[in-house]
Formats: sequence, C-alpha cells, structure tokens
Amino acid sequence: MKEKVLIFSGAGVSAESGLRTFRDMGGLWNEYAVEEVASPEGWAKNPELVLRFYNERRRAVISAQPNEAHRAIARLEEFFDVVVITQNIDDLHERAGSSKVIHLHGEIVRARSSVDPNLTCQLDGADLEIGDTCEKGSQLRPDVVWFGEEVRLMRAAEKYVANAERIITVGTSLTVHPAAGLLKKAKFSSEKYLVSVDEMHPPYGHRFLRGSATMVVPHIVNCWIAGRKP
Repeated sequence: MKEKVLIFSGAGVSAESGLRTFRDMGGLWNEYAVEEVASPEGWAKNPELVLRFYNERRRAVISAQPNEAHRAIARLEEFFDVVVITQNIDDLHERAGSSKVIHLHGEIVRARSSVDPNLTCQLDGADLEIGDTCEKGSQLRPDVVWFGEEVRLMRAAEKYVANAERIITVGTSLTVHPAAGLLKKAKFSSEKYLVSVDEMHPPYGHRFLRGSATMVVPHIVNCWIAGRKP
C-alpha cells in the first residue's frame, strides 16, 4: 500500500505561475477594496462589478501554466497516495496532472446558482455576465468562497490531514482561518515540511525549508522518490 502524502498549498504556488494574489493587489483592485468584489455584500450591491473582477481573474488563470512545483506534486502520484488540499481557486494542480484536489475556497473555472450552492457548472473559459442563469432561473455567480462565507469540505480535509504520513505545506502564510488550522490535525509522527520564501516559524512539527516553491518542492519530491530525506 502506498504511503499517504498530503500537499497543503496556497497562493504562493500559483504566484510563481504569474497569478496575482490579494496581497499583490494591496487590498485594492482598480481602486475598489477587495471586499467589494469578493463578498456577499459586494455581490448584492454591485454584481456587475463582481463578475467583471472574476472574469478578469479567470482569464488570467486560463492563460497561466502549471509550474515546476505543480508538476513535481503531480509526479508524486506515481509513488505515493497523494491528496492536494489547496486554498487556491485556480486549476493549475489539475492541469499539472494531480488527480485528487480539494479546493477549500472553490474553483474560478466553475459557476454556481446564486440560490442553490449545490447547483454548479463548468464555465469552459467563458465569462459570466448578468443574465446568465442556472436551470432554476437564478443568476450564476463564481463558484468561489467569498469573505464571510463558510469554507468548504473542511471535514474531508481534516481526515486527509490526520491520515497523512508525509506533508508538504507550501505557498501559504498560514494566516487565513479556518483553513490554516487544518494542520493541527496532522499526526505527530508524520514527516512535515513548510516551504516559503519568507522567514516563518514552522507550525505543528514542520521542518522549515526556505525558498521558492519551484525550487524547493521538486527537491523534496526527488528526495522522497529516491528514498531519502530532503
């Protein structure tokens, strides 16, 4: 039976593929506060603006390509039982070849009904516009978790973290809760690494490896495949 590996990824991984993070935006987008375009209140106030913001981000995601970190993570599946839990709303992990990806904050390449969160559809690169409706007749919205909304799939994610024998945490500041608290569920005995370009205090028994995701993650993966510690 293959060892269970858990990858917990954040915006820093996608940033190396050229995708801007909220931090990169400095809290503003085209002079609008990010909360105005990423919250239920913003949606109720100005849905056209919210759709324009996410259409722009979706186009950026579609034109971006998976990087060496994404590809290295996907390569692990040849040797381990791998689950990726990501805070990212892009599909770069999937496009790199990862087959088990849990999106805690939703997926920008999908839309959902504004009255039934379980009614979703693939966008296939299309923009969302006012007047685009689901089969129940309600306006479609981005299938992402906004500020103030409940993070998805937490129970399933907790189980994967608790069962993992090896963990790589990469590209996240571990300041966004409740997602950041998932790592508390990890086994004391699991082999754990925190990868970041910023100096960080490694949490929950992680070993800190400073450097970019595209440099450090492939190194860890190569070591694991060769049967040695990074």
